[in-house]
Amino acid sequence: MPLIRIQNYIGGELVDPQSNHWLPNDEPATGNVYSEVPDSNEFDIDAAVKAAQGAFEEWSAKSADERAEHLFRLADVIDDYRKELIQLESQDNGKPEWLAGSVDIPRCSKNIRHFAASVVSQSSQSHALPGAINYTLRQPLGVVGIISPWNLPLYLFTWKIAPALATGNCVVGKPSEVTPMTAYKLAQICAEAEFPKGVLNIVHGSGANTGNALLNHPDVKAISFTGGTKTGRHVASVVSPQFKKLSLELGGKNPNIVFADCDYDEMLQTTLKSSFANQGQICLCGSRVYVQNEIYERFKNDFVTKTRELVVGDPRETSSNLGAVVSRPHYEKILGCIELARSEGGKVLCGGGPAEVNGRCDNGYFIQPTVIEGLANNCQTNQQEIFGPVVTIQPFDTEDEVIGFANDTDYGLSSTVWTQDITRANRVAERIESGVVWINCWMIRDLRTPFGGVKQSGVGREGGEDSLRFFTQAKNVCIKY
Repeated sequence: MPLIRIQNYIGGELVDPQSNHWLPNDEPATGNVYSEVPDSNEFDIDAAVKAAQGAFEEWSAKSADERAEHLFRLADVIDDYRKELIQLESQDNGKPEWLAGSVDIPRCSKNIRHFAASVVSQSSQSHALPGAINYTLRQPLGVVGIISPWNLPLYLFTWKIAPALATGNCVVGKPSEVTPMTAYKLAQICAEAEFPKGVLNIVHGSGANTGNALLNHPDVKAISFTGGTKTGRHVASVVSPQFKKLSLELGGKNPNIVFADCDYDEMLQTTLKSSFANQGQICLCGSRVYVQNEIYERFKNDFVTKTRELVVGDPRETSSNLGAVVSRPHYEKILGCIELARSEGGKVLCGGGPAEVNGRCDNGYFIQPTVIEGLANNCQTNQQEIFGPVVTIQPFDTEDEVIGFANDTDYGLSSTVWTQDITRANRVAERIESGVVWINCWMIRDLRTPFGGVKQSGVGREGGEDSLRFFTQAKNVCIKY
């Protein structure tokens, strides 16, 4: 079959990169190249920014209701293409189709509807003084840049573009070059939905070329980035001296704390999910599991048994619990991290290497879900984000001890606490250094709540009012009467 040539979406038109340079894009489940991605440069970014500037005056002048109407229409058409988007997301990312169908793609239209509705109901503040009144206007920034990651491609792309568009900005978005297909399909959907031209522009390419051009463009007023901490550090070094608004959602090394009084069966099932969902390629996965000594041996035996029962297989098969990891470089990195754990004295209780998937997936990037024990809390394996189907388990005795373990990393994105003692749950939640704490659950998400991390897990918050505030500028107006 001929390779699919992905195109940029600029000013409402699908166009080739001006350089005519392309990047290969392979299917993780097979290892075969099946499409080509534009390797766009500063000229493509400049064209997209100019298109966005040309559309900004009319788009920002629309009422919140008018913008919401366009966004609701876009969400409806996304739903019309649900089946195709599921297949594309699975093929491009390696995740099972059932996962893309139950999580990723439904969330895309939900993101858009949520922020469309939110901006319509948004209120402003006023402050009365004797003889004067102050009120606050929140106005769009102009052209904003969006850079989204490969692990939840369309899910996180729409999570960012929706509040930016709803508040009246025009967007230049750069999806990950590793997983470009659903963003390309979104461009086609925009045309079908008659979304106003130039309001949303999608430019594909590498971080070095396309990403840096977007960061450095003088007419881009803000950057919202989700990705690895190392790349986030580079983004901050480029954007901050330009005094642009900046939002960074970065990596995590999330602790899962299990006290002996937990609801054991629910904890075990949820911990299996929080460890290996999406092949462990979710920034919120609990990659460090701390279990109180009283139940540690029981947990270890049950958890390893359940992990061995997980099926690693063809993403098209409904029986596959895990699919392929996203790329060969990432596959090799994860396997290297497992070998590092062994060299640090870790005992691999299950998994620990490639997973064999026969048939069309002979050459795919599959890894066995892996559980490791016996590592020191300060070792490299327990300190650095692996972002794959690899977890470490470790016993603890006291609350103070486990809080010390949990906080002993440079990351602070999310955490999970399992206990039936509500007083202890609240006490531990207050002391853990993370932006999100789940008590007796994992990944229950309310789009109105603030989302983000502390330390090297990010800067700023997304979600609800926080997203609407990030993509607007506050202006105080004072009237004397």
